[in-house]
Amino acid sequence: MVPRIGEKENGLHMKNVLTGLDRLTDGEWTRFKGQRLGLLSNQASLNRNLETARDVLVRRLPGQLRALFGPQHGYGGEDQDNMVETPHARDQVLNVPVFSLYADSRDPGPRMFDLIDTLIVDLQDVGTRVYTFSSTMLRCMRGAARFGKKIVVLDRPNPLGGDVLEGSPLTPELFSFVGPASLPMRHGLTMGEMARLFNRVFALGCDLEILPMWGWRRHMTWYDTGLTWTMPSPNMPFPETAYVYPGQVIWEGTHVSEGRGTCRPFEIFGAPYFDPAAIRKSLDSEALNGCHLQDYLFRPTFHKWSGELCRGFMIHVLDLDLYRPYHTALALLQAVISLYGERFFWKEPPYEYEYKKKPIDMILGSISLRRGLESGQSLSHLQKDWASDLKTYSQWINPSLLYS
Repeated sequence: MVPRIGEKENGLHMKNVLTGLDRLTDGEWTRFKGQRLGLLSNQASLNRNLETARDVLVRRLPGQLRALFGPQHGYGGEDQDNMVETPHARDQVLNVPVFSLYADSRDPGPRMFDLIDTLIVDLQDVGTRVYTFSSTMLRCMRGAARFGKKIVVLDRPNPLGGDVLEGSPLTPELFSFVGPASLPMRHGLTMGEMARLFNRVFALGCDLEILPMWGWRRHMTWYDTGLTWTMPSPNMPFPETAYVYPGQVIWEGTHVSEGRGTCRPFEIFGAPYFDPAAIRKSLDSEALNGCHLQDYLFRPTFHKWSGELCRGFMIHVLDLDLYRPYHTALALLQAVISLYGERFFWKEPPYEYEYKKKPIDMILGSISLRRGLESGQSLSHLQKDWASDLKTYSQWINPSLLYS
């Protein structure tokens, strides 16, 4: 059993994780003296005292922070949904530019890198391939290698832990901004480990340094860390959202509401025509291991089915050791396809700047999986190759791992 917050393992309280930013705050900042610094971060880039990464650098290295960079949703996390671009801005206190890396271009250009020697990356990932912060980091690494700059990643926990993997690795023909490499949906990596993987497998030649965490182990999920959760994006309000996200994000590739426009996105989902009893009846018992589906009525205030009464579920995670979000969501999706036929349809492009490929294929990472779901193949058949694929994936990522 994975220790939960407040429990002990080997006599030690599991509340002592220090992030890369915590370590920088405590003294590692001295290594950056004399450098012109850039910072890629957002509102969730906080240390254990709830100081922002920006303020930590400004107080300890005055005058050295020359540019700020923001990922999708903006430097302050202000913008909703996919393909809602954030404009460039200026920090009024520091009088430095705030470059958006989710604007007319998602690639940092030479005028951005000209201002700095080192780009510090401090972003909270959520352990799911389609979350775009890893793609933004990869593009920064490519730019840094091209323009002769250094990247330093301040590492943070994978809130899902690093032991459990789910889904088949993404096929190369579906690489996109929501899939930069052959990662499964639940990839088991931290941002620092992904940076090491990208540098190695893509032969980037990036001058890369990781400031690792102290105290984090691969079995730890968010509540094991003792860290304060701050929303890394507008629809990721709680650790529980991250727990369901590797499965519930697949609804983004359909016209079913994934709960945007409610207070509990991804935990709540449905559509006006859903019959919760019929959907639940069509599921096998394994589909709901470690979770409970509560019948739920909701009316989204924006996004899909805005203003309309939707019937569906709120998913409650009861046991993280048993719960497999991707399997559960695929079982639900298959049930919906089977029950509702022509009333159900896939979302059409564009999706994350891809204008031809089906969004569901980009999310699932496999065209054959979508076709198998449409044809009614059993999940056990569709997933039969995943065990061997994930074993190969585990070996592939092993040289990049930082934590036992």
